Amino acid sequence: MAQAVALQAAVAPASRSSAARPFTAKALAPLRPARAEARQTIVCAAATAEIKSLGPDRWNDTYYPSGSDAANVHKQWYVIDAEGQTLGRVASLAAYYIRGKHLPTYTPSMDMGAYVVIVNAEKVAVTGRKETDKFYFRHTNGRPGGGKMEALRDLRQRLPERILEKCVKGMLPKGRIASPLFNHLKVYKGAAHPHEAQRPVDITSRISKKPAEAL
Repeated sequence: MAQAVALQAAVAPASRSSAARPFTAKALAPLRPARAEARQTIVCAAATAEIKSLGPDRWNDTYYPSGSDAANVHKQWYVIDAEGQTLGRVASLAAYYIRGKHLPTYTPSMDMGAYVVIVNAEKVAVTGRKETDKFYFRHTNGRPGGGKMEALRDLRQRLPERILEKCVKGMLPKGRIASPLFNHLKVYKGAAHPHEAQRPVDITSRISKKPAEAL
């Protein structure tokens, strides 16, 4: 028993000394992050090399348009004569072309559509009693009591362009793409418009057709 105690007393100081255990936990602490980072770098490099060795991804070749495809310089211009045409029909056709649904590259999240010019906005027709029973609400200021109600008949005399603008805007998607799409709509009172240089194509005859036939 005495020999065991003496042996333990002789070994204990040596085990606690730095000479017997030069690599302690504190000494290894700065090396652990470096080793982990090096290990992660090696794994990422090996995975990248393995992916490149497989060649191109032939299973995921879906076309997605780029920013150059949605540039405004490549957009077509169209014109619609609203004289005698139903309000909803004109607006739906305009929204159809503004969104770009007539193109094979149509993408809901991108601005791929065209510019649409609507003339003779004051001569657009409405069905039923909408001329007197349909109202438009607007605010003249940001305070209570500043709201104004205006019938379609009165708005037609004051700002006929606003009728088609509100109708088309309600058919366009909301969110970050709403403003760029709405800027593609040009509504004018009368038959004249300042976009003759763009050579717009007349699509008034496609109003009564179904979307599949209006291409």
